[in-house]
Amino acid sequence: MILDATNPAVGMILFTCGGLAGAVFALPFKRVKNWAYESYWLFYAIFGLVLFPWALALLTVPNLKEVLTEAPAGVLIRCAGFGALWGLGGLTWGLMIRYLGIGLGLAIGCGLCSATGTLIPPIVTGRMGDLVKDTGSVVVLLGVLGSLAGIAFVGLAGKSKEGELSEEEKKRAVAEFDFKKGMLVALFSGIASAGMNFGLQSGDVLQQAAVRGGTLSTWQGMPVLVVVLLGGFAVNAAWCLTQNVKNRTLGDYGKGGSLVVTNIVFAGLAGVIWAMQFVCQKVGEPAMGDVAYIGFAIVMGSAIFFSSLVGILLGEWKGVGQKTKILLGLGIATLLFSFCVISYGNKLKEQAGRPEIKAAKEVQKAVDAMERLQKQ
Repeated sequence: MILDATNPAVGMILFTCGGLAGAVFALPFKRVKNWAYESYWLFYAIFGLVLFPWALALLTVPNLKEVLTEAPAGVLIRCAGFGALWGLGGLTWGLMIRYLGIGLGLAIGCGLCSATGTLIPPIVTGRMGDLVKDTGSVVVLLGVLGSLAGIAFVGLAGKSKEGELSEEEKKRAVAEFDFKKGMLVALFSGIASAGMNFGLQSGDVLQQAAVRGGTLSTWQGMPVLVVVLLGGFAVNAAWCLTQNVKNRTLGDYGKGGSLVVTNIVFAGLAGVIWAMQFVCQKVGEPAMGDVAYIGFAIVMGSAIFFSSLVGILLGEWKGVGQKTKILLGLGIATLLFSFCVISYGNKLKEQAGRPEIKAAKEVQKAVDAMERLQKQ
């Protein structure tokens, strides 16, 4: 696919496809049998964080070796470090779905992830004033606060569901449903997972080097993605193998020939589908031109929308009362609206930073100053 020309419609479609991938990636896990969580998560990581992204990068970036070997060490460490942070969140992402289900779990996790990705950078860099320095910043902040309100509504829906359904009904929809554990895991997972976006936005040097070497702008983000995912893989693999030893589940990999093959295929498929959400984001960004930054928000918003649909189709909300349905609907609607507000605020910030607009503001300031002098 060649998207060297700016085409926002195509970019939005790709971002939405990324959200769909993020919403359904866990479905193949339902076909994995008689394996511990850490065993199938390891193969998810091998395929989704290493094999698939590296194969795609080698096919699309002709100078991949040069880009990575000649890149500043600081850039590589920063990208991989943020990937490792995401890796910690990614590990618990699976646990979050395990305890809360796809619909409730991803709505809360993605909402927290998007909010964190917006708020943390200015706080960490000591520039909290940037959150309210202009109209665009205020709009973004309002959108973030709106997303937190949406998360609260979805959380209340989950709490209401817990009170309305019997243990048997809850387990029928989500085998290991546990609202308290799930919320604690979701809080950590959503915040740590924002490391993915920080990492993807830290590799401009790699993208520029890829384009100079002949890579189409469509695929310029692949070198960044593979470095970020390597950081995530290191954390995931270390944890999975440690758990294998601790829980004595290394024997999972030697259980019956056909069972092992089937489990590897479906765990690997989950990994590939998961990776597609960020491949779609990086491939879609060049098509968006000046508004490429909205990609992460659109991917997260789409993931919430589609995961809610999947959760409903899987019967995760079956049997709940009208109150729970209203809370869930309010939560999803508020989250989706907040992502639109965040995107609009970012657009205002981008426009305010353009030279011609800055110049116009300076001219207006000068005119205002002259008028004040004349009145005196």
